[in-house]
Amino acid sequence: MSDPSALPGDSGGDAYEASSITVLRGLEAVRKRPGMYIGDTDDGSGLHHMAFEIIDNAVDEAQAGFATRCDVRLNGDGSVTVTDDGRGIPVDMHAEEGVSAAEVVLTRLHAGGKFNQNNYKVSGGLHGVGAAVVNALSEWMEVRIWRNGQEHFIRFEHGETVQPLKVVGPSDHPSGTEVTFKPSDKTFTKVEYEFAILERRLRELAFLNSGLAITVVDTRVVPELRSDFHFHGGLTAFVEWLDKGKEPLFKPPISAISKETDGIRVELAMWWTNSPRELALCFTNNIPQRDGGTHQAGFRQALTRVVMKYAEDLAKKEKVELAGEDMREGLTAVLSVKVPDPKFSSQTKDKLVSSEVQPVVQVAVADALSHWFETHPKEAKIVLEQVVLAAAARKAAQLAREKVGRKNALDISTLPGKLADCQEKDPAKSEIFIVEGDSAGGSAKQGRNRANQAILPLKGKILNVERARIDKMLGSAEIGTLITALGTGIGPGDPAKGGFSVEKARYHHIVIMTDADVDGSHIRTLLLTFFYRQMPELIQNGYLYIAQPPLYRAKRGNEERYLKDDAALEEFLLEKALANAKLHLPGGVLDGQPLHEEVRRLRQISGRMKRISGHVPVEVIEQAALAGALKAQPELESAQRLAARLDAIAHPAERGWMATVDGGGIHLHRVVRGVTERLTLSLALLNTPDARWLTEQHAALERDYGTPPKLTFDATEAAPRGPHAALERILAQGKRGLTVQRFKGLGEMNPDQLWHTTLDPEARTLLQVKIEDVEDAESVFSTLMGDVVEPRREFIVENALKVANLDI
Repeated sequence: MSDPSALPGDSGGDAYEASSITVLRGLEAVRKRPGMYIGDTDDGSGLHHMAFEIIDNAVDEAQAGFATRCDVRLNGDGSVTVTDDGRGIPVDMHAEEGVSAAEVVLTRLHAGGKFNQNNYKVSGGLHGVGAAVVNALSEWMEVRIWRNGQEHFIRFEHGETVQPLKVVGPSDHPSGTEVTFKPSDKTFTKVEYEFAILERRLRELAFLNSGLAITVVDTRVVPELRSDFHFHGGLTAFVEWLDKGKEPLFKPPISAISKETDGIRVELAMWWTNSPRELALCFTNNIPQRDGGTHQAGFRQALTRVVMKYAEDLAKKEKVELAGEDMREGLTAVLSVKVPDPKFSSQTKDKLVSSEVQPVVQVAVADALSHWFETHPKEAKIVLEQVVLAAAARKAAQLAREKVGRKNALDISTLPGKLADCQEKDPAKSEIFIVEGDSAGGSAKQGRNRANQAILPLKGKILNVERARIDKMLGSAEIGTLITALGTGIGPGDPAKGGFSVEKARYHHIVIMTDADVDGSHIRTLLLTFFYRQMPELIQNGYLYIAQPPLYRAKRGNEERYLKDDAALEEFLLEKALANAKLHLPGGVLDGQPLHEEVRRLRQISGRMKRISGHVPVEVIEQAALAGALKAQPELESAQRLAARLDAIAHPAERGWMATVDGGGIHLHRVVRGVTERLTLSLALLNTPDARWLTEQHAALERDYGTPPKLTFDATEAAPRGPHAALERILAQGKRGLTVQRFKGLGEMNPDQLWHTTLDPEARTLLQVKIEDVEDAESVFSTLMGDVVEPRREFIVENALKVANLDI
């Protein structure tokens, strides 16, 4: 007779009994399922969320009125240090737990000072989970607390207390907390913080907390990176910063701070610009909600109702029907709410679900907007005219989309003639390559796999959609071709009538494949602008990619290698040259792995020398570094050493360098065959970060390369005059017997070459396009592609010295 307690399919070998039930205690649950608490542990989002949790605790002190600054430091060992001048975590004994309050906060889930409104009226931290989770997922954590004139210290490893809280001595700090933690490589795939991601979030926090001083320093690089944020304009300054590449319809932005209602306070800054884009950022207790929530819903309802009321008469006159999206065209808004007990859809707080927030926001925004429309009639008229124009453009675009939709519904043969489609009908298995020009398109069509790879050549540069409304955009032949080929439709509305639907995408791999020259870069940027502005869902679903065709083909005998860029070419040359090379330095002879490490150092040194050379030959910069003449305050003695070193490497008939020093820098001159040659190492050059770095390396450079070392390759040898010269000699050795072909355009490649390098899924490299930060993406596209010239000029000036290859 069968056992009535056995489960169906239970063979008896794996009994499901009380002993099968596992209880995860303390922080063990966090380590077992970290994604539930901190987000993705593979893509970097969870790693950065660790830092944000500790930073948010420091900012909570500022919100409560007890802190004025927050300092963040990225350390060389991979750890992060966050310091504030708040009250400091309590250090007295916790009666119930029998250990210090600090240890309770940092080791117990749901322990902290945020459960009632006595210590924090509002807070970004989610009731004591954050700090304990960070501790659980860290290899180690050290916390210093300053209270009552004493410094306290406690240390944890993997969430366990290894050094209980103790007083380490008196302190000059009135009060505050310093938390240093190193994320565990057992939890995170890659433990490497990105300075730019932290910088963005800290800038955001400084805007949201007017008067709070925030500093972030990256000590992992030399010279160290540093950003300081301290804004007094609040959300108004935030909106102005977001729209620095756009032209607002009026100034200053509409600004409002509501009175507290049921403990909820609403702060808003907004205006309209001449851009057809909407950007609305929502925050709860300083935490951003990417997916919006109840505060966003309340804001939109109030905006639509108020603007509709004032625009009705004008809309009737122009015979257009208004919709909510018309009110938001060109709108930039930052909405921040402070809520005593916020409820989010997840621990990562991406969506606010507190229902009580919506009516409070709706009333506050409606009051602020109504007052502004009543007191600013001239500016209000400009806004209302844009709203009505947006409605007219939306109607025109809707008619155009419906026309496209009807054509596609009637006849599948309406696919553009220039599209070489694939045989596969399953979008998940299909790819489309958007190629620049007919020449490259011809090679791609011949080289592709017809089964699942489609080719769409585009002629010339498509319309810059950053500056165009959708109705004008749909009049562009090239954009119409692209929309039809992708099959997604475009813009809001019923997909059956031409509206956008990501489910209708005919390909799940959409690959932008352009040339490696300046025109190719421009076309790629125009296409990225189109997808970001008109079809962001394709990016969010991971469908958009950028091809990485090789820039070079290197051939030696029967060996052939395709190389992506200059860095890959240099790696290839070094690989060949170092196989049998030796470098004789004062400290010994280097070959094998030690030589590879030294060459890595030489590449860094040479790169810095080339970056600052400008109008001065890099060989002069090299000798200046060896002579110690790159100091920010130039000295005559080191300048004369530089002149002597330049004479030593010059032809006997071209010697005679003389050096002088004044307020303008170091001046060098010599007379060769009756002609005077002059060079200047200006103060601007001497004060660059690269010059400072080379000055710091002077002792090591002089030790190793002050006297020319010996470099041997099999039967040949050389005596390079410095680190840059040594690297150049090694690269020259790698080029011996090598034929290097540079592909300026894809059309120069044969079909089989294009297949093996760019189309073959087994060999190619594709970059997936992602939107990691909405604010940064918005700023980049509006700056580079918008109407306002000045921000673009500033961007070019700021980044000019970072350009490695300039194609003119």
